[in-house]
Amino acid sequence: MVAMTPIATASTTPPRLTSLAHGGGCGCKIAPGVLSQILKQTSGFPMPKELLVGIETADDAAVYQLNSEQALIATTDFFMPIVDDPRDFGRIAATNAISDVYAMGGTPIFALALVGMPVNVLPIETIAAILQGGESICAEAGIPIAGGHTIDSVEPIYGLVVLGLVHPRHVKRNADARAGDKLVLGKPIGVGVLSAALKKSALSAQGYAQMVDSTTRLNKPGIALAQLEGVHALTDVTGFGLAGHTLELARGAKLRAHIDWKNVPLMAGVRELAAQGMVTGASGRNWVANGTQITLPAGFSDIDIALLNDPQTSGGLLVSCRADAVDRVLGIFHEQGFAQAAVIGEVSDGPVGLTLR
Repeated sequence: MVAMTPIATASTTPPRLTSLAHGGGCGCKIAPGVLSQILKQTSGFPMPKELLVGIETADDAAVYQLNSEQALIATTDFFMPIVDDPRDFGRIAATNAISDVYAMGGTPIFALALVGMPVNVLPIETIAAILQGGESICAEAGIPIAGGHTIDSVEPIYGLVVLGLVHPRHVKRNADARAGDKLVLGKPIGVGVLSAALKKSALSAQGYAQMVDSTTRLNKPGIALAQLEGVHALTDVTGFGLAGHTLELARGAKLRAHIDWKNVPLMAGVRELAAQGMVTGASGRNWVANGTQITLPAGFSDIDIALLNDPQTSGGLLVSCRADAVDRVLGIFHEQGFAQAAVIGEVSDGPVGLTLR
């Protein structure tokens, strides 16, 4: 007879979720340089004219025009645990996945769950709590989880496929910034540092609460921002860090981005934690991939470099807008509870890349 793999039960003391994963959150992403090499090996396929957004500029989601009034947004995101609380893990993963629809200017309509769990290690109750966390965020976004797929996996993995709708005129790509635009960031950065501290049991209760509050805050302002005259480009800041996603914006527009580092909002305590070595491996990989296209000012420290490249999970929206639209952009963020949204730089003509000031 073939031996059956036992299923863990609630009476079993479950391991920490983060101990089961070699990486966590958006820090799990394949390094930008490696990903670029992989994609070069894939063959192209003729794109239909209805495909308004594809893979050309590494945008947040695909967009397919259905008719003169509607375009379909499709995206997927999944990762290993960034926290140990199963419900929080589900909430963070769902928020992160739905964000891509908001980053295109769209309204989500439904989701499908992607679930890979080590069922012989984690109790059924733990796995159920992960899914319940994801469902709670989908309910907050006003969408159902209409199906999905599950596998027995060595590492716990959870995420969503999310579909949304947007008017074709309101699609916001990451490649349409214009010279003279201002850059506005919706959330503070530092999630990767906090997650590294959590994994080393060095994160305070206040730090944990701050991380969960940020990573479970839906980027709903994207809907209103996309309809605002003067907003040219939108993206969200995730695994490639503030530097990587700002560079994607600059490359797509063939312009130069400038970040005023002193104006970038940071989560409380992350500079001190980074100084203690609480940084992720993804931060270093991001810097290796993008550093040659970044100009740093004199005295820019290793800590600053780590924070600039810190992988964000469920990070904030990055908006490129006309200078005369800044007040309204900030107003939309602040009205919807994003108190730390701030102007962090601008876009100009010049060689493609990023300059820190």
